Amino acid sequence: MAQSPVPESAKLEKLATGFKQPEGPVWIDSMGLLFSDIKANKIYRWSPSDSSLTTYLYPSDSSNGLTLDLHGRLILTQMAKRRIARQETDGTIIPLASTYNGKKFNSPNDLVVKSDGSIFFTDPDFNTPWGQKKEMGFKGVFRISPGNIIKVLDSTTFDKPNGICFSPDESKLYVNESPLGIIYIWDVVNDSTIANKKLLYTIPLGGYADGMKVDPDGNIYCTGPSGVWIISPAGVCLDTILMENPSNCAWGDADRKSLYITAGKSLYRIRLAGTSDVKDQGFLPAGRFELYNNYPNPFNPATRITYIIPPFLSAYQGEGKKKGSFVLLKIYDILGREIVTLVDGTKSPGTHTVEWNGKNSAGQQVGSGVYYYRFKASQYLETKKMLLIK
Repeated sequence: MAQSPVPESAKLEKLATGFKQPEGPVWIDSMGLLFSDIKANKIYRWSPSDSSLTTYLYPSDSSNGLTLDLHGRLILTQMAKRRIARQETDGTIIPLASTYNGKKFNSPNDLVVKSDGSIFFTDPDFNTPWGQKKEMGFKGVFRISPGNIIKVLDSTTFDKPNGICFSPDESKLYVNESPLGIIYIWDVVNDSTIANKKLLYTIPLGGYADGMKVDPDGNIYCTGPSGVWIISPAGVCLDTILMENPSNCAWGDADRKSLYITAGKSLYRIRLAGTSDVKDQGFLPAGRFELYNNYPNPFNPATRITYIIPPFLSAYQGEGKKKGSFVLLKIYDILGREIVTLVDGTKSPGTHTVEWNGKNSAGQQVGSGVYYYRFKASQYLETKKMLLIK
């Protein structure tokens, strides 16, 4: 029988309080925890180094769900503007999606980024700005492709779709129905659509479902009445973290074994067992290299290649120093001839992105066609294909 991931010694810590409506936490290694305060129209930053609390973004346009894209940029739902947006590296906020078939979204609520860069999000109507017309006609689940094509995935199931997350291997999508406390599960087909809907679990006693996350074992952590409900992939309740009206949660700390929870007027944290390697919401998977598909693909004139050096390898160097890895990233043509070396050196743990401008090592522009990029780091080796079109 599956065991609860909550150790008997686990204690719920209240880290900060006095918020109006905290929501949507996300962990960033270089910063700590970001989370929305919907009614305060802010995003706060909580620092793990000194437990300080500062305003990260104001106004936030009533941001709710927060996550990270493959480049570590903040992706946020902005209910006041009824859109999905992204924060650029210079701090500016740009819209990614605000309409579907010419109609405004209701009030995008929560979201998750897939490993191909696509964004899946829910669009209920319970936070549509007062006095504004509801244009959509349904409350759905949507996908924004890496090429910024918006597709509706479900337009008939929900009255109030809310929390959304993937299984660890991204083969399943979970979305909950808030007022009924129901968690649904779909198969993810061809990375871009969903099928074979099933009811996974219903929170008892007229339960309310809100934000959700998944651990590496596939257990779902769904915030709801009286606490965070931990549901196995088979739909069995393993445990409940009892607390005041939680709204959402996120894995954090360097080892990703702390669950940060927004609830009531406060921010909480609890240490859990068996939750390393969390890959949800842009977290770096510990102990594992990854090479992502280049974007855009096909491309002209340039494309970006992103890879991950895991933050925790088999050993540390010296006194508490994280170990990096020597990386080789090269481009080859279809005949296997080397075109250019993009990376040749030691890289620190984290997410790295490099751009190829379609030129060879002599600085000459290459022709249209199929090319391969080969990534080698430690014992990890992977090759992927891309297409240059002129």
